[in-house]
Amino acid sequence: MSRNTEYEFVSTDTNEIISKAVAKYEEIIKVSVKPASPEMLFILWHSAEIVRERVLNNYTGNQNIPSRADGENLDALGEDIYMEKRPKARPAGSVARFFISAAQNTSILVPKGTKITDISGVLVWETTEDVYVAIGALHADAPIRCQVAGVVGNGYAAGQINRLIDVDSIEFFDRCENITASDGGANRATDEEYFTLMRESQDAPSTAGARGTYEYYAKKVSTEIADAVANTPGAGRVAIYVLMKGGAIAGEQIKNDVLSACNQEDIRPLTDFVAVEDAEVVSYDIDFTYYIPNGTKISSEAYQNTVQSAVSEYVAWQREKFGRDINPDELRQRVKAAGVKRISLNAPAFTPLRDGRTDNTVPQVAAVSAVNIVNGGYEDE
Repeated sequence: MSRNTEYEFVSTDTNEIISKAVAKYEEIIKVSVKPASPEMLFILWHSAEIVRERVLNNYTGNQNIPSRADGENLDALGEDIYMEKRPKARPAGSVARFFISAAQNTSILVPKGTKITDISGVLVWETTEDVYVAIGALHADAPIRCQVAGVVGNGYAAGQINRLIDVDSIEFFDRCENITASDGGANRATDEEYFTLMRESQDAPSTAGARGTYEYYAKKVSTEIADAVANTPGAGRVAIYVLMKGGAIAGEQIKNDVLSACNQEDIRPLTDFVAVEDAEVVSYDIDFTYYIPNGTKISSEAYQNTVQSAVSEYVAWQREKFGRDINPDELRQRVKAAGVKRISLNAPAFTPLRDGRTDNTVPQVAAVSAVNIVNGGYEDE
């Protein structure tokens, strides 16, 4: 549901209000109101004040409706009606491996709160629990969390976070590095995301294994989750698939968080075995030639930029949901809307994808592989 259109409880048509005011004044005073008369100037001022108040009335009315409220007003409605708080920003996480210079005959503590960073030193990460390098071992692994909440901490490849800040905190320290890519960071939920979560929370009370219940709790983990599918590939088994914004399959951190959220005994039935698994990625190519109408005043470079933007929007749309068929007509429509005369489309071909809901199979998501866009030049109509 779109949250952009507001309801109009009272009319704010200025001309209508002025007309009614002039008609009522003339009816009472029995004098014709001239366009530049003092009476008309007063009526114009008074009508503007009426419109201002009506605008405020409409705003107030809309702020009492969850589908139209925003900001703190939406927060109040969410907590009062749905008992659902707006998800806060979440820090990204990873796993760091700490090495010591030589095996010891006693365990070596890597204390909780040990801080590390990458070569730029912009973000700081800290361990979230005490871990020990065991006797005779050379390293220990510890979960780490970014000190700055949000998506800013996502996407650090394994090995990038490798600078110890607390240089005296670990005895016999040699080196450290993250061994998994960082993910799981999410920004504070937008009004649209929060409202969607409110509506989906109506599935939450059930612990009967409802599909919507699992999908709701999966999406609640992070505002960066674009889609989630829960199905049952076998008796007593529940498979959950998570798709991130931008079409990426969820990383290990998000998968672990989703599993933790959906595997609580007060959420899942005791007979369910829950697993978070990876969806199937279906690759496709984009290959077409577009032609520009002869006589246009728009430059070829401007057309190129507009067409490229249309293709980028199509790629994002195509991969933002499980089971969304690879649809060349959608691409053609978006490129045509960029103002080109016609396109000669070689790829992609229409390809139906599974959403995983209807047949309990592994869901599929489309991902572009290669893009080839050719400017075919000008053509007459």
